[in-house]
Amino acid sequence: MILDMISSPKDLKSLSLTELEKLAEEVRSKVIDTVSKTGGHLAPNLGVVELTLAIHSVYDSPHDKIIWDVGHQSYIHKLLTGRKDKFDTLRQFGGISGFPKREESPHDHFNTGHSSTSISAAIGMALARDMKMHKNGVVAIIGDGALTGGMAFEALNYAGHLDLDITVILNDNKMSIAGNVGALSGYLSRLRTDPMYEKGKEEIESILRRLPKIGTRVVRLADKLKDALKYLVVPGMLFEELGYTYLGPIDGHNIAAIQQVLQRAKKTKGPVLVHVITTKGKGYMPAEVKPNIYHGTGPFDVSTGDTKKSNKLTYTEVFGKTLVDLAKMNDKIIAITAAMPDGTGLNYFAEEFPHRYFDVGIAEQNAVTMAAGLATQGYIPFVAIYSTFLQRAYDQIIHDVCLQKLPVIFCIDRAGLVGEDGETHHGLFDITFLRSIPNLTIMVPKDEAELRKMLFTALKINRPTAIRYPRGAGFGVLLNNSHETLEIGKAELLQSGNDLTLIGVGPHAYTAMEAAKKLLKQGVSCSVINPRFVKPIDWKSILDSIKVTKKLIVMEENIIAGGFGSSVLEIITQHQLIGVRVKLLGVEDTFVTHGNVDILRQHLGLNVEKIIQAATAMIGLKIANR
Repeated sequence: MILDMISSPKDLKSLSLTELEKLAEEVRSKVIDTVSKTGGHLAPNLGVVELTLAIHSVYDSPHDKIIWDVGHQSYIHKLLTGRKDKFDTLRQFGGISGFPKREESPHDHFNTGHSSTSISAAIGMALARDMKMHKNGVVAIIGDGALTGGMAFEALNYAGHLDLDITVILNDNKMSIAGNVGALSGYLSRLRTDPMYEKGKEEIESILRRLPKIGTRVVRLADKLKDALKYLVVPGMLFEELGYTYLGPIDGHNIAAIQQVLQRAKKTKGPVLVHVITTKGKGYMPAEVKPNIYHGTGPFDVSTGDTKKSNKLTYTEVFGKTLVDLAKMNDKIIAITAAMPDGTGLNYFAEEFPHRYFDVGIAEQNAVTMAAGLATQGYIPFVAIYSTFLQRAYDQIIHDVCLQKLPVIFCIDRAGLVGEDGETHHGLFDITFLRSIPNLTIMVPKDEAELRKMLFTALKINRPTAIRYPRGAGFGVLLNNSHETLEIGKAELLQSGNDLTLIGVGPHAYTAMEAAKKLLKQGVSCSVINPRFVKPIDWKSILDSIKVTKKLIVMEENIIAGGFGSSVLEIITQHQLIGVRVKLLGVEDTFVTHGNVDILRQHLGLNVEKIIQAATAMIGLKIANR
C-alpha cells in the first residue's frame, strides 16, 4: 500500500498523479474503516480526501502554515502528517484528537474546534511572517458552512484591506452550486487570472488610447462592459471586490486540477480565494446519500451503514418533540438554530412549522439578537444551541436579551461532558457564564421527563430563560402528555437524612441518590436535593438541610469556579452559617480531553465512588466502596 510509505507530507512530492489517486482510495478506505469503530466526522472528511492530498503535495508543511476550519475535516491531514500508526485511537481517551491540536503535531498550526476562525488566525500568522521577513505560505481551508459565520467575513474584509499574501480555500460541498456556475465560469476564472490576460488587457487599452478622439471613451466603455460581464457570469465577484484574486470553481476531487490552481495561487501576490467544489461523504454511498446523518456519527456497520441506536429517547428528541407540542398550542412560538437543526432536535419543528422555524447558519450572535427582535414584537423564540457554541453569543445574551428582560428561551444542548469531540465541545462553562447575568432564570433537569416540564415552565416565566441538558439518551423515564409545570425557583427534595446533604445538579441527582443508598448501608443517612433551578436558587431548602447535617457535597458537570456549588457557598456565607463542611465536585481549572463520557467522569471524579470518598473524609468513617 502506498499509505504505508507515507510518514510525512514530503513523501507526497515524489508520487505521480496515478499514485496520488491510488493513495486517495487507500486513505478513504482507512477513514471509513476507522470511523466505523471509533465514531467521528465521516462525511466531511470523505469530501476532502483529494483536496488534502493536493494541498500537501503543493505546500510544505510545517514550513507553510495550513489551518483547517472547521477542524473536523482534518482526518486525512492527520494520516499524512505522521499519525497513521495512531489513527485507530482517533477520539479515544488517551488517543489522538478528532480536531487539529497544536500539542499533538507541529503540522497542526491552530486548534479549530469552533468554526469561522481560520482566516483570522491566518491573518495573524501572515502578519507575523511579514514582520519576521520569512517566506512561508499561509493557507486557510474553510467550509462553506463556516463561511456563514460573521467572524469569517470580518477577517475576509480585513485581509483584503491589508493586501496580505494568504490563500483561502473555500471547501464548498453544496452540490447545487456546481450546476449554477457551470464550466463557463471556471473558464473565465482561469482566463482572468492568467498573466497573459492582464498583459493582453493592458496592450488593448494602450491601442485604444492611441485612437483619435474616441480612445478614452472607448476605454471607459470597455471597462464598464468588462465589469458588467464579470458581475453577470463570475461567481467570485464578491471576493474580488474584497480584494481577492478569485480562482474557481474547481472540481475538488480532481487532484491535478487542484494542484494546478494551488500552484497559481502560490505565485499570485495578495490574498487569493480558491473555490473548490466537493461532495460530502464522497466514496461511501450511505454518507453521500445522507451526509447530515454521517456528518458526525457513532460506530457503524460499514457494509450496511447502520449505527447502534438506544431504545431510550435522547434529551434532544424530548426537547424537539415537546417544542412541537408547545407550538401547536401557541402560534407565537418561534424556533431558531445556528446550523444544527438535526443536532438540536429542531428538525421535528421544521417539518411541522416551516414558517416559524429559522436556521441562521453558523451565526450564533445573529440568532440571539434576531430572537430578541422577535421577542420585542410579542413572539416567544426558543433558541436551540449547543452549550459550547452559545459561548460565542455571550454579549448578545447580556446586552440584547437579559438587559431588556425579553422572553427568549435558550435551550442549551450538549451541556456537560460530550465525550469524544473533546476540549472545544464539552459544555462545561454555561452555568458559570450564565449565572452572573441579571434577569435570567436557569433550569437543569435531572431526567427527560423533567426537561419536558421545564419547557412548559419556561413559557410561564415570561422572562429570559435558559434550560441546559446533556447529550445522549436519558434514563428511560416514561413521558406523559401532561402540561405539568414546576414551581419557579423550587428545588426537589428526593430524600431526607440527618448526616450528610448531597446535591446533584441535573442528571447527577441520580448519582447522588445511588451514593446515598450505598452510604445508608454504612449507617450514613443522607438528604438528597435536586436543585432544578440554578437561578433563582432555592436557598431555603438547601439551608434547612445544611443546618441539620452540617455537611454538604455538591456535584455538577461544570467547572467549579462560578458554578452551582459556588452559589451555595455564597448563600452559606451570606447567612453566616458556622461549622459547615463543604466539598464541591466538578471540573477543576482545566480543559477536559476527549474520550468516552463514562471514562471521563471516572477520570474527573464525577461518580458515586468520589461522593463516597468525600463523605468518608467528612464523616471520619471507613466506608466500604461498594
